[in-house]
Amino acid sequence: MKQNQENSMTRKIIYYILGFLEVLFVFRLIFKILGANPQSTFVAMIYSITKLFIAPFIGIFRMAVSKGIETQSVLEPTLIIAMIVYALLAWGIVKLINISSNQKDSGTC
Repeated sequence: MKQNQENSMTRKIIYYILGFLEVLFVFRLIFKILGANPQSTFVAMIYSITKLFIAPFIGIFRMAVSKGIETQSVLEPTLIIAMIVYALLAWGIVKLINISSNQKDSGTC
């Protein structure tokens, strides 16, 4: 019973971290597409935090840049790939936790 509660808490923590990371990624995606000012403190903070997490995926695709009158819009396919990979990674970890808890439960019978 206690093991089940610990596994449940671990799953919740993994999904919480994933949710927080995905929210940061969405902010970055919106800021890049709308051409937000990278000199803004909040925008710079989001870019610096998310840069660490998208670093392994940089170079997979080229960025699409569209220059407007006042701003420059950027679409980063790398960011979209990172969002998908981290979601799949979190899902896989939770599934492994489920499998290991099921094996422990069946082993005690």
